[in-house]
Amino acid sequence: MQKRPIQRGRPAGSTTFEAEPALAFGAAVREARTAQGVAQETLAHRAGIERSHMGKIERGEHMPTLALIIRIARALGCSATTLMAETEQKLGELKEGQG
Repeated sequence: MQKRPIQRGRPAGSTTFEAEPALAFGAAVREARTAQGVAQETLAHRAGIERSHMGKIERGEHMPTLALIIRIARALGCSATTLMAETEQKLGELKEGQG
């Protein structure tokens, strides 16, 4: 039996992600960024990503990897733990709004 090679990225056939956590994370990032008076482009530069990618994250169109979440948190001057706690709170608010 031949071993299958390990491939990076999503499993074959996987094309979607859960929108609610992505929206909640994006809202948490946007809120933290605007509270600091930081432009989206500046935050993207600090995190080492393109501004358009940061826009997709903030709009909930992209769910970043753990490594990128840590870089975004550092760029915001907070811990990933704080950013994820805000995400969980916003996720709860999203779910309450649906119910």
